[in-house]
Amino acid sequence: MNMFLHNINYAEFNIQLGDTLTKLQDKKPLLYSEKPFDAIVSNPPYSINWAGSADPTLINDDRFAPAGVLAPKSRADFAFVLHALSYLSTQGRAAIVCFPGIFYRGGAEQKIRKYLVRENYMETIIALAPNLFYGTSIATCILVLSKHKPDTHTQFIDAGSLFKKETNNNILTAEHIDKIMQAFASKQDIDHFAKSISFEELEANDYNLSVSSYVEPPDTREKIDIDQLNAELATTVSKIHQLRTDIEHIVAEIDGVLT
Repeated sequence: MNMFLHNINYAEFNIQLGDTLTKLQDKKPLLYSEKPFDAIVSNPPYSINWAGSADPTLINDDRFAPAGVLAPKSRADFAFVLHALSYLSTQGRAAIVCFPGIFYRGGAEQKIRKYLVRENYMETIIALAPNLFYGTSIATCILVLSKHKPDTHTQFIDAGSLFKKETNNNILTAEHIDKIMQAFASKQDIDHFAKSISFEELEANDYNLSVSSYVEPPDTREKIDIDQLNAELATTVSKIHQLRTDIEHIVAEIDGVLT
């Protein structure tokens, strides 16, 4: 429907319905193809239940076995991520809308992050503003996976401040999208917006991939000029001293008149 509304020739794409995570044996799931894909765009449901460890055969599934662990039964997010990854060609790239919690929670999700980082599949994580998607007001992230990275860095982009307020939802304008894409394409560090982090630093940080851990927000606190403050304080003290002297003179004069 989105492709139709945006006048995209969807005849060029393989769009199917099916249970993506547990019915591969039918050979008719979403994204199934005899050949891998060069590009995948996915907006899977956030943190839904799935079979997970309740189905012991899934750990042997070609999509999940390389990570050595299954996504938690109550949070299938990384199952969808690994599913998409398995269908990428050696020159492929996937962009997946994700719930932010999967990038910093522990347990099985941390182990899957470790696998994705060590295999050098993590290209970019983009933090988005809240209330961009219908049906949820949460701030989401876009995870970009790649099988042809030129280096072992992972890029983090904090686009949380980029949005335009509309009646019911926030939106990204063309200018916002251009700013994100220019940072993504260049992979250059931009103060308070984008930063590329080495594999070694991610490893030292226990594979925490939260964008806020690496992109420092701007300091919005009022800057204080200490020299100017000290000068103003000295002036104030001088005025107080002069006022005290003036009051003493007035009191002395009053005493003189009364006596």
